[in-house]
Amino acid sequence: MNEEKKSLQETVSELRTKWAYYDKKRDEKLIVPENMANFYDISYGPHGESNLLDIYKTSDVNQAQATIVNIHGGAWVYGSKEVYKFYCMSLALRGFTVVNINYRLAPENLFPSALEDINSAITFIEKHAGEYCIDKEKLVLVGDSAGAQLASHYAAIFTNPDFAKLYGFTIPNVKIKAVGLNCGIYDPNTRLQNDLDDIFWAYIGQNTDIKSKDFQQKIDVLSNITPDFPPAFVMSSHRDFLLPQAQPMYDLLKSKGIEAVIKIYGAPNRKDIGHVFHVNINLPEAKLCNDDECNFFRKFI
Repeated sequence: MNEEKKSLQETVSELRTKWAYYDKKRDEKLIVPENMANFYDISYGPHGESNLLDIYKTSDVNQAQATIVNIHGGAWVYGSKEVYKFYCMSLALRGFTVVNINYRLAPENLFPSALEDINSAITFIEKHAGEYCIDKEKLVLVGDSAGAQLASHYAAIFTNPDFAKLYGFTIPNVKIKAVGLNCGIYDPNTRLQNDLDDIFWAYIGQNTDIKSKDFQQKIDVLSNITPDFPPAFVMSSHRDFLLPQAQPMYDLLKSKGIEAVIKIYGAPNRKDIGHVFHVNINLPEAKLCNDDECNFFRKFI
């Protein structure tokens, strides 16, 4: 391994260690609610632990209900369903079945591996919905940070047949009724203009020919958003370092005639209401945000 790649791997390893520490600390006092009926570590694909998912619902639910599919964040290089389990269970308590997925991470697995896994997870849902109180006609995608990028990317693929052809995906026969885009990045092309953005290069691969027609077509999400893109809840906070991404995404969606709302939480002096604050369900602002988002979803399911 050359020094450049070794340096990138060291950067990723340091981020994984740091973020895992803070995520564990955030959730250390949380417990699984008593009234849950959960299914853990279900295999949806061939890639081992990276292709496992959990399903959460309340114990009183015995028939299909609207279902949220969570795509975790972590800069494409970090994260798992374990980090998001309490957040996802809190969504289930709001009256949803929730599917919480792992997917292959970079730099060990490069673009578009994560998108392939999301498509496989949705395909699993199509085939097994009846076993887990999932209504495959009433799916919602949620993602935050890099997960919001992946959610918007996949939603564009799902709703644009020409875009889907570039990936060779067989699109599952389900309906995605809405998306929640939380503290996300939405224009991958802007990352290509910054050679210092090691994490995005970790995602796409340092040796990728970014000038190739195939790559440029596949990475261009915004140009492939059509009026069929699902209704979107676009969220950020005043102390989110990705706040500048929110308004342009909302404006683009509205310009396409897509139903969307934008919500910015916290205040400039509230450092604790920062990037992906909504996952910290200890915060009153997280409860407010997640209530708002789920209420938005209910309009379309």
